[in-house]
Amino acid sequence: EVRCRRLGGGLVQAGGSLRLSCAASGRTMRGYTMAWFRQAPGQEREFVSGLRWSSGHTYYADSVKGRFTISKDNAKNTIYLQMSSLKPEDTAVYYCAADANAILSSMRHSSTYDYWGQGTQVTVSS
Repeated sequence: EVRCRRLGGGLVQAGGSLRLSCAASGRTMRGYTMAWFRQAPGQEREFVSGLRWSSGHTYYADSVKGRFTISKDNAKNTIYLQMSSLKPEDTAVYYCAADANAILSSMRHSSTYDYWGQGTQVTVSS
């Protein structure tokens, strides 16, 4: 079983930075796709960023490209989301997700993922 534990999140002013962490336990993440999604009030959950654990390839939504960086720590079985130049529209609950069978064409769909972490609130004030 993969369990994602949230660290980080909180309140920050526009232009500021935050880092989120998701520590997976229970098995090695080799072969898994890990991702960050977010959901704002009244909106659907949307893809933010993804990472192929074995290859290290990363993927981003256009809305965060150049501002957010996803990374991993193999030894800690942890992924991170470094968020910079935050905007009020980045305000949402952020979730990490994992799946062993995600393919490139389905990576951006929340229904692809079998394992989800607790959400963590990120609020960006203007």
